[in-house]
Order: sequence, then C-alpha cells, then structure tokens
Amino acid sequence: MVLGCWLWVSGKQPVQAAETYTQAFQNDTATLSGKSVQTNMYFTKMDYWTVKKATFNFNYQISQLASRDTSDITVSINGVKFDSFRPQAKTGEQTETITIPLNLLKGQNELEINGQILNQAGTHYDLAQTPANWLTIEGGSNVNFEYDLKEADNTVHSFYDHFSGQDTIAHQKSRIVLPNQPTAGELTAGMIALSGESRVITTQIDQIPVKRLKNMAAQQQDYIMVVAQYKQLPQRFKKQISAKAIANHGVIKTDYTNGKHYLIVTAPTASLLKQTARFVANQELMRETNKATETVGSDTATFTSSLQDNSGVKQLATTSTTVTGVGHHETSYLVSLPNDRSNADGTTIQLHLRYSQNLNFKRSLVTASINNQTIGSQKLSLTHTNGDTFVAHVPRGMALGNTFTVRVAFDLEMKDHVQSDNTATPWAEVSDRSKIHVKSEKSNDLLFTNYPTLFIKNETYNDLAVVIPKHLDGNDFKTLTNVFNLIGNFAKSNTGSIQFYTKTPSKQVLAHHNVIVVGTPQNNALVKQLNHKLYFQYNRNFKRLISNEKLSIERDYGKTIGTAQLLRSPYNSKRGLLVVTGANTNATYLASTQINFQKNIRQFTGDAIVVDANNSHYGYRFKKNKYIDASLNKKELISKNSQLILYLGLAVLMLGILGATAVLVIRKQGLLNGGKKHV
Repeated sequence: MVLGCWLWVSGKQPVQAAETYTQAFQNDTATLSGKSVQTNMYFTKMDYWTVKKATFNFNYQISQLASRDTSDITVSINGVKFDSFRPQAKTGEQTETITIPLNLLKGQNELEINGQILNQAGTHYDLAQTPANWLTIEGGSNVNFEYDLKEADNTVHSFYDHFSGQDTIAHQKSRIVLPNQPTAGELTAGMIALSGESRVITTQIDQIPVKRLKNMAAQQQDYIMVVAQYKQLPQRFKKQISAKAIANHGVIKTDYTNGKHYLIVTAPTASLLKQTARFVANQELMRETNKATETVGSDTATFTSSLQDNSGVKQLATTSTTVTGVGHHETSYLVSLPNDRSNADGTTIQLHLRYSQNLNFKRSLVTASINNQTIGSQKLSLTHTNGDTFVAHVPRGMALGNTFTVRVAFDLEMKDHVQSDNTATPWAEVSDRSKIHVKSEKSNDLLFTNYPTLFIKNETYNDLAVVIPKHLDGNDFKTLTNVFNLIGNFAKSNTGSIQFYTKTPSKQVLAHHNVIVVGTPQNNALVKQLNHKLYFQYNRNFKRLISNEKLSIERDYGKTIGTAQLLRSPYNSKRGLLVVTGANTNATYLASTQINFQKNIRQFTGDAIVVDANNSHYGYRFKKNKYIDASLNKKELISKNSQLILYLGLAVLMLGILGATAVLVIRKQGLLNGGKKHV
C-alpha cells in the first residue's frame, strides 16, 4: 500500500510528506525444525526512493515448550547481523517490529533469520533435538518503507523505472492507454507492452490496467504509456512529435505535463507500432535508453535476450551457501522450468559440499528435499571434508511443477557438545557448483492446471490469434487486462507471435493458431459460431447461458454469469481454444477475474469456470481426454512404461524360445521312437 499526505509550511506552498509502502514477502507460511534454525527472505528497494525509515515486521510462532529465557532470534541483512531478541513470554503468534539500518540497504536485499530454539525440562535446558524445537514464520511478515519520492527525469529509462515500480503499480499510478476504438494493430501493440510489464511485476495482486484515452483520468504523479498509431494520437501528443520525424520509424518519447508523466509510443503503421511495442516490452533496452526520445525501425533488434538451457542443467545458486553451529540447518533454492514444460522421470540433484573436520561423523548428515518432500540423505565423512558430492534422485512420478523449491538440510553434531550453539563451528557449505539436472517434457494437458502455459512455447507466445469485438467498451478493456496480465506473466520473451482480430479470421488462420475468443454473442460473431461446441451454451436467442449436466441455471441468473472455457480447437485438434464470454460485457469481465493472477487460476483443475455477480466462482471438468496432442500422450505412456515393455518383450522372447525348444524336443523324441524321418 502506498500513502501520501500534505503538510503546510507557514507562508509556503504545500510540501508532500513522506510516502509509505509495505512490501510483503513472497514466502508462504513455513515451519523450521531444529535447535538451530535459519531461513532467507528477499525484498527490493526502488532506486528512486530516498528512504527515511525501513521497518521489518516479523510475524512468527515458536514451540510452546521453548524456553523464553534461552531461545533467541537474530536478524541479518545482506550478510550483516543487526538485531537479536528473545521471544515474548506467551504462546501463539507474535510480532517483532525491527528497524533496519539504512546504510545496509541495497537495491536487492536478502534478509536472514537465525535462531536457537531450546526447550526447558525442569531446571535444565534440553539441548537434544526433538520435533518440539520449531519456529513458524507467518506469511504476513513484511518490510515497511517511509521515503521521499524522487520524480522521474525526462529520460526513457527514468520513466520506465517509475512506471514499473512496485509502489507505482500498487497505488494504481501506472496505466497503458489506447485510442477509444483501437485497431487490431494497436491492440496487439498494447498487449505486447502490457506483457512486457506483467513479466516483471513481483506481486500476485497487482496489475497495470489498459484503458481508453477518454478514461485516462490522469492525476499528479501518474505514469501513463500512450500506445497509438500516429494518426490516432491526440493533438497535444502530436505536437511533441512531427509527422516528418516519424515518417519511416516508430518513436518512444517522454512528456511531462502538470505533474503527470507520459510515454508516447507511436508509429505511422501497425507493423512498425508492434515493433516499437516490442522495444518497450524489453526491460534491458528500456533501462539502457538514457535519452528523452528513441526511434525504432523495422530492422531494430528488439528481441529479449534469454539464457536457453536446453540440457536441463540448472545451477542452484550463483554463490556458495554456508551454515554454522551445531544442530539442524536448512537452506533453500528456487528452481524454475520453462513454462511450457514439466518434469519427467530421471531428474537428479547434485550437491557439492565442504564441511568442518570437528564433526561427529556417526551422526552428522545432509538431507535433500523438494517442496518439503524428502528425496534422500547421506552421512558426512571425515575423508571428504574438503570436497564431497551427494547425488539425490527425484522419485519416479513426483510432479515438480514449473517452479519448485530445493531444500538442503544439515544436521551437524559434535562429540560431547553440551553448550548452546550459534558459534562459528562446526560449519558446512553448499558450493555454487551444485546443480539440478531436470529431465523435462512438454506439458500436454488441456485443463486450467496447464493454463496459460498451453499457449506458451519456449517461454513466449505460441501463435496466438485473439478474436475480440470490433467496438470495445470499458468492461472489454478490463477483460483484456486480466487475460493478458497472466499470459504476460508467463511469457518471459517478447519474440512470440500474437495477432488481434476484430472479425472472424479465415479458417486457415484459425487452423494454424491457438485461439482466444473474448466477447458476447452480440458483439463477437465467433462466439455464436462456437456455441454448439461450448460446455456452457447460450439459448436460441443468445440472451442467457442455459443449464447442462453439471449446473442448473435459473433464467435470470444465466443473464448475469460469465464463463471461461478451455476447448480442443475445432479447427485443429492439436491446438487449444479459450473462450471468455457472458451474455453482456460485465459478465464477460467477471469470467476474466479468475484467469488474471496465478493465485486465482491455481484454484481450478478442470476446463470450465463460472463466475457470478457475487464473485462466487465454480470449476468444472467436462472432457474425458485431457490431452492436447494424443500422439504426445502415447509417446509419454511408452516412455514411462519403457521398462515394463522391455520386460514383457523379454518374456515373450523367452516363451518363444521355450516353445521352439519344446517343438524340437518333441520332434527329436518322435524320431528316436521310430517315427518318420523328414527329408
């Protein structure tokens, strides 16, 4: 949340007081076990803030059996310890408010929690590790900033930093504006720009809205990106760019008017406007543009750089991680797969380790887990203290998802250890050479569990054709914002193919693209054409959705609900089709509210969603065969059952050999008994 207020200084103009912004950690609620516990959290400080105060609000619980007199927690930032405290003498959730030294802050910050949780038994403190030694870090922990805002200068990179800033987006001061009735090319360019922003937004509750020029309603400190062909630009923006200056290329130009910041993105043709939008969707290029005006030609290299790792080998961390002290220690690493792929059997984790020589090697070990599921352990060894390797195999059939957490836990024991830990020894290190070898396969489910990755290939748009109404109202713009906020979050590159259509495309286009259809039967003819294919269909006059085998729908209720449906494309059986529709534009918008953020789409495992005006939402599964490409499914089944097929083949071969042997024995026996000889 961002707040601001005004202070009057005697006889002078009002001066804006410090802004505030609360940044929640992305970590879910997590429990750490062991006498000695450790975890890391991450947060960002914007470059354009002059921070006056930073506060860490730490929500936690500890074991009811823990001693409040000897248990303690220490907080570090970027490797520097700055605060220690003991839990309060109470049970249940507690909150500790800790001021962070400003000199320790960087742009990207790592906040580390270390603690020893010691249980009390009578008059002595029990140093033995038990399941009752635990610390739970609640998901609501956050960092609150108080800061003065440095306004953007007239350069493109300064505008972009503010426009993409967490506080700017959270306070809804960023928006993308299109003409009141945009062309298909302008819509394509606008959604390319939106996707470029969506992929860098770090929260799960914020998005940048797309609006019409007449709904711009700019306020002080707003950052507005105007995307339009030159002929559609308002006159006040045309004054900033002459027709001659834009004759053969696109232009990106900043403009500051009455406390409001604009970025004009324009070009003389639709193709050049889309090329210019791809420049805007490239974070590196935008941050490197240290001038007020940038020109983009048809030959400008606008593609997003990416580090493609086709081998499936991913480094766990760029720096080595060290834990110290006796007891249980955990460190975690976040691993991401390309969004259109999922893990297959055969994935392994290879850890390169070093550790101290003063351990009790009969009891010290390392354990690897994925998403809190243990996959293997190994004892530490005196002969390998300066270089040990631990390989853990991910169990067959274990689904990892596109993003998962690898945890490495050390249990470090010393001989005759009777004092509390938190010392510099013993220690263990996970080397930056540690890797995970991910064997992956293309996702093949035509369900919302695989959305929107079924429309993604190589981390970018996979030949998307978006069919929309010719005339858009405010609800239609909100619907498109929702749809492309989530798709853009998954499209990590700006090189994919996407095209908007304001009328039904040709059958050839529909057959060669993944298709998204947005609208009502009245404003989008393709919705009417597809009605007999929909799971939730309209009545004969297309005024309301009607009942089916999954849901009874009252007449008036059917006029207000919206639905999002994933179908196998009737134009190409190996392509997907998403229909977002309702009897009116508000109902269509309601359907889009469940496919806008990852936290929303995770609720649905089927292929149809229904949303009503009270925000009640329901998921349904209709299709029996969930696979997009049946041939891929057959290959997957063969791959997963390769050993079984091999054993069956060997069994058949052995039976054949036994059968042939039996025939030969019978024939030989017949000859010995005086039977006919065969010539």
